[in-house]
Formats: sequence, C-alpha cells, structure tokens
Amino acid sequence: MKIFVAGATGVIGRSLIPLLVQAGHEVTGMTHHTSHTNMIEEMGAKPRVADAFDRDAIFTALHETRPDVVIHQLTSLHAQSSADNAKIRIEGTRNLVDASHSVGVRRMIAQSISWAYEPGVAPATEEVPLDLDAPMPRQTTIAGIVALEKAVAEIPESVILRYGTLYGPGTWYDVHGMIAEQVHRKEMTATEGVSSFLHVEDAARTAFLALDWPSGPVNIVDDEPASGSLWLPAYASAIGAPEPAIQAGSNRGERGASNAKARTHYGWTPLHPTWREGFKCVP
Repeated sequence: MKIFVAGATGVIGRSLIPLLVQAGHEVTGMTHHTSHTNMIEEMGAKPRVADAFDRDAIFTALHETRPDVVIHQLTSLHAQSSADNAKIRIEGTRNLVDASHSVGVRRMIAQSISWAYEPGVAPATEEVPLDLDAPMPRQTTIAGIVALEKAVAEIPESVILRYGTLYGPGTWYDVHGMIAEQVHRKEMTATEGVSSFLHVEDAARTAFLALDWPSGPVNIVDDEPASGSLWLPAYASAIGAPEPAIQAGSNRGERGASNAKARTHYGWTPLHPTWREGFKCVP
C-alpha cells in the first residue's frame, strides 16, 4: 500500500517507518524540518516537508502522494507545553483529516492517549467516557484529545491507538530524557496515582499491526498499571538516581488503563509486558 506517515521523525515514526518499508509498503514520511529529510530517506521512505498547521501544504502533500492509508503521529512536545500539543491535535488533525477526505483516503491510524478517561478506581476500559468535565489545566489536554478522536472518526476506517506513557529510547524516560533529569534532581514525588506504561517499540509495532485492525479506539498499554509509589522508585534505581520521596494522594484521572480489548479481541501481545522489566533496559 501507499502509506503517508505524519510525524515521521518523531520517537514512534523513527521505529515505525522501517517496519512499513520492510513489509513492502511505499512510504512517504512528513516532517516540518528540512534537516530531517535525509533521515527519512535513510529509513527507505520518501520525505515530504510540510507544516501540520499549513493547510494548503497538507492538501498539496496528500494530493501529490495519493496514499491508501494515513498514519497520524503528530505531536508537539519540544516545549513541554500541553497547549502546544493540544493545538496540533486540534488544528493539525483537522487539516490532515480534511486533506485525506479530499483524496479519498479510507483508513487512518492515529495516536491518542490512555490517561484521558474520567476519574475512577479501576483501570479504564475503552467503554469509560473521556474526562469531559476535567478542570484546567487538564481540560487543555482533554479538549485536544476529544477533537483529535472526533475528527479521525470521520474517516471510514479509523483506528485510534490510546497509548500508555511512552518510555524507551528517545522518550522523556530515556536515560538522558527530561523525566530522567527531573528524577536525578529529586523533583518528582512518588504518589498513589496510577499510570500505564508502553515501550516505544510496542507503540511503533502496534501502529504497523493496526493496518489490519477494525475501527475504533483501543488502549495500547502494558500489562501492569502501577502507582507512582511502585514504578518511580524502580525507575530511579534503573537510571542510578536517588530514591524519590513518597507521599499520599493522586491527580485527577490517574487510574491506569486496561489492555484487555487489544489482547482478547485483536490478539495483541506487548513485546515488553511490564515496566518492571522494561525499565531495566533504559540505561
């Protein structure tokens, strides 16, 4: 198939494109950095320079490539701003979906998140509503996710991958990543809030597998949701950082997510079933 990957040089795109190319697909990788075109070519894909906010450029890119499938991995994380990330989810997704409609794209696979569910005790399944009543600043993130998922669902065949918190090479949890630096400085406290993790290798592999999956949202997380009081000390130990302070309490929506749907109905099995083992590979 002809596949258009938006966000080609992001942490997932860099692992995803080689999988697509090795499977024999004709891949175009979109980036807004002209300096990244060589990277895309080295992965075996055709580079396309376009800014997700430039509607005309997105339409031109889709009209000239005429893909069968669009894989949406757009994020804006460099400034660590939830507002920037929400903006690309709202405006960038709208441009990508409209351009896809204009050339008859029937399948889109999109990156979403698994920590946008309304508050609750148990790990959230896909039937749990998103946290539409969340207060600020969480509402910024929720609004971006809601807009993204609604827009993507307009495509006839749309798979929405609600990823867990990504760790592994190139992520914030990499040994040189932002989270690692904060943990070394003892700026993070271990709380009772529950998180679900996902190794970046599993995220890329799942986007590849989703080429054949049915439409709808699906949680893509590892097998072990865990409170910060469990995972943060383990992570700190793995990267050689001081043991974090522990305190009671949690933030809204910190409940983790269930991967039962992906495992049971899609036959999905994570390569890294638990953060307990995955963190040991971080250094």
